[in-house]
Amino acid sequence: MKKMIWPFSFYFLYFAAMASLMPFIVLFYQQLEFNGAQIGLLTGVPSLITLFAAPFWTGVADSTRRHTLIMGMGIVSAAVIVFALPMFTSFPAIFILIILFNIFFSPLVSLGDTATMSMLGEQRAKYGQIRMGGTIGWGIFAQIAGVLLYAYGLKILFYGFSAIMLINFFISRKLSFGKHEEYDANHGGVWTFLTSRRWVVFLLFAFLGGMGAFSVAAYLSPYLTEFGANGKQIGFAFIVATLTEFPVFFFGNRLVKRFTPYGLFLFALVLIGLRSLFLAMADTLFLAILVQGLGGMIFPAMWLAGVAYADEHAPAGLKSTGQGLFGAMSFGFGSAVGGFIGGLLLESIGGRGMFLVLGIIILVGLAMIEGVRRILPEKEVPQTVL
Repeated sequence: MKKMIWPFSFYFLYFAAMASLMPFIVLFYQQLEFNGAQIGLLTGVPSLITLFAAPFWTGVADSTRRHTLIMGMGIVSAAVIVFALPMFTSFPAIFILIILFNIFFSPLVSLGDTATMSMLGEQRAKYGQIRMGGTIGWGIFAQIAGVLLYAYGLKILFYGFSAIMLINFFISRKLSFGKHEEYDANHGGVWTFLTSRRWVVFLLFAFLGGMGAFSVAAYLSPYLTEFGANGKQIGFAFIVATLTEFPVFFFGNRLVKRFTPYGLFLFALVLIGLRSLFLAMADTLFLAILVQGLGGMIFPAMWLAGVAYADEHAPAGLKSTGQGLFGAMSFGFGSAVGGFIGGLLLESIGGRGMFLVLGIIILVGLAMIEGVRRILPEKEVPQTVL
């Protein structure tokens, strides 16, 4: 297991870089005096870019067997673009750079997941213990970034992101994507997944999960302010949720074995829907933070199960493509729709009303999809022989 220090380090540095900049990027837009519509466009476009770019790059990686090259290109491109961002002040220039950033950045986690599952081999159930590196990286560097922002201003965060990602470039060279797996090109790549009922059901579930997860991540702060929460209390809510991720990631292998990837995935999605309902029912700040804290255990369970399921059921030679589609539907399409609908609902009926509607949508959607799955037969896809 000594070789697993490399994927652990990859996740640690990837999420450390994310925590160093992404929570503060809107402050940068506001500093440039962009209006609400411009900021909304800059925050909404990344999810839509991920929807298309992640499956594209992971598909290219699978078809060319150039996983390491594509990952390295993505890391270096992201580092260079972010380093250049503070040099520009016009909206068109920033918008173009953000698009380019997300085009190259979007497949990195999916490729990292593919490499990790390959390197774990028969110990794939321990994926959560490796992925826990990301939670540690985020938790540590989110605090460091706050200190740096206070001491040196916003620009230092851009340079910090770039420095961390460049270090991660060298770490990524140590990742292994396993032996060459041949797959019949006549099956059509991505089309293989979209014509499999098993995968269509899985991707629809991923969409609902992404919608539920992103709505909390994006709108928790304004929701908590409705209870009179101040900045420290909002920060505390996020920290508690981060801390509760650790036990799920650490014992993730037992959860996957106990419930199976599909069972755990569906269970986590139901909890995501219920969390939205509980947030809607909370009538005090204490209860709202309590629900958020307990909800921190849900996302890692969903992600662990989703990655395991995608790896288990992706056709031979298309493992990265499967992971890319999972990421695209959850944090591409699902996040975009959740962000759009959530914004409209927040403005019209408030945070509690927003979570009530989203919770109902998620749970009803899950019930309908699972009902259809049980009625219609599933189409099998070729599997890798280990």
